[in-house]
Amino acid sequence: MLFSVLAALAAALCYGVATVLQALGARRTASASGLDPRVLVRALGQWPFVLGTGLDLAGYVCQFVALRELPIFAVEAAQSANLAVTAVLAVPVLGARLHGREWGAVAAVCAGLALLGVSAGHEGPVHTHAAFRWSLLGCVALLGLAGRRCAGTREPWRSRLLGLLSGLGFGLIALATRVLTDLSPSALIRDPAAYALLLGAALTFLLYTVALQGGVVTSVAAALVVGETVLPAAVGLVFLGDHSRPGPYGPLALIGFVLAVAGAIALSRFAEGETESETEGAREHAR
Repeated sequence: MLFSVLAALAAALCYGVATVLQALGARRTASASGLDPRVLVRALGQWPFVLGTGLDLAGYVCQFVALRELPIFAVEAAQSANLAVTAVLAVPVLGARLHGREWGAVAAVCAGLALLGVSAGHEGPVHTHAAFRWSLLGCVALLGLAGRRCAGTREPWRSRLLGLLSGLGFGLIALATRVLTDLSPSALIRDPAAYALLLGAALTFLLYTVALQGGVVTSVAAALVVGETVLPAAVGLVFLGDHSRPGPYGPLALIGFVLAVAGAIALSRFAEGETESETEGAREHAR
């Protein structure tokens, strides 16, 4: 199981670096009204976004490996730790400054992941009823409808809600991955969960790109962390039999989950991919 824990941490590392690159690429891309797929096509014309996308794919491979043995609540909490990676990376690369509170948040994330690594029970792919797999595909459709309606509004909460929907999409990807028990091509082509994974990934990527263009990336990142951790973790516990190790490890797993997620939310400003001085300079220029 140690290999799966390391895979989850490697995924967080890939996603953390990708966050900075994709934020830079998305902001260099002309926006469009509504949930327009052409936004994603234009973003892929920016090399930082392309490089970030490659790291996202590498991160998913690591996440896939982790979900073969670890419960969803542990893996998704580890994914939220990518903001801790981004924050630490932002110091030498982007010239950002971490204050005492933010170093404390990094420490909270690390402590939370350590507790989850110690307390998480051994899991594996779950055989579920066909209705659960079809429901995942239905959730992709609902996510698309909600995203389209949200992207078409000019309300101030637009970016935050798109971030939340993106997080739910990432959680949906994790759930679909978890229930893929037979990876042979003949089985995958008949499995609704496989289509939920592919369509959900494309939709989530589009939602995330549009959300990043909103300019309030701090709020987007915080909402994304909530969306990708809380609800998927609950579904894993209730429907997929996720659990901690027996004995006193249940409370430790809960404490670790809360620490990791709260620390990641506290570090959400580092999803912006720019330094504080650049942010202030942009505000002064806008004035």
